Amino acid sequence: MNNAVLLVEGLHKAFGGVQAVADVSFAVAAGEMLALIGPNGAGKSTCFNMLNGQLAPDAGVVRLDGRDIVGLRPRAIWRLGVGRTFQITATFASLSVRENVQMALYSHAGRLRSLLQRFGAAFRPEADALLEQVGMLDQADRVCGVLAYGDLKRVELAIALANQPRLLLMDEPTAGMAPKERVALMELTAQLARARNIAVLFTEHDMDVVFSQADRIVVLDRGQLIAGGTPEEVRNNPDVRAVYLGSVH
Repeated sequence: MNNAVLLVEGLHKAFGGVQAVADVSFAVAAGEMLALIGPNGAGKSTCFNMLNGQLAPDAGVVRLDGRDIVGLRPRAIWRLGVGRTFQITATFASLSVRENVQMALYSHAGRLRSLLQRFGAAFRPEADALLEQVGMLDQADRVCGVLAYGDLKRVELAIALANQPRLLLMDEPTAGMAPKERVALMELTAQLARARNIAVLFTEHDMDVVFSQADRIVVLDRGQLIAGGTPEEVRNNPDVRAVYLGSVH
C-alpha cells in the first residue's frame, strides 16, 4: 500500500508459552477506516498495545509514515501523531468538557508545566473548534462527571484529535453505548477521518458498526490473521463465518 500511514509487518508477541500474536501484517491508508476484529482472546488488544508502545513486540516492524516506531514509548508515539481512545473512557470527571480538551492541547504543545491551577484562555479557541466538530460545544462548560456515557465518548474523541493525529487507534470505541449512539459515533469518526485524512484502526464487537463503517476488515483468530478485505469479502469468507461470525451473518 503506497499511501500507508501505518504499516505492520510480521508482528509477533508471546507470553510464556502462549503465542498471542503470530506473524500479523496489515496496513492502513490515510482517510481509511480499518476494523480489526476477532473473538475474545484473538490478540486484538495485544496488537493494539504493541502499536502504541505499551508492549514491545518480540519481532516485527511497525512503521508510521515510513518511520519505524518499535521501541518508542507511548508518549513519544503520541507526539508523532498517534491518537488513541480506550474501551473505558479516560477523562477528568471534575474538569469541564472544555478543560479536558485544553489539557490535551497543553500536553501536545509541551506546556503542561505552565498550566498550574488555571486553564485561562490558552487553547480555548482550539478546544472549542474540536468540540464543535464532535457536537459537544454546547456542553463545553459542563463537568465531565455529569455527562451521559455517549457524550463522554465524543469528548474522548475530541481529546484524541488534539494532537492532530495521522493515525487514530480506537479500542472498542462504542463499548457501553446504546445501539443508535454506536452508529452515530462511528459515522462521525468516519467523516472526520476522511475530512482530515486520518488513518483509523479500530476494534469493535458490534458487527453492525463494523460492516456499516469499515472500509476494510482484518480478522484475527488465536493470534493469527485469517482473513482480510472489504466488508463483503470478509462477510462471505468461510473461515471467518466458522470461527467468529456464525450463521446469523
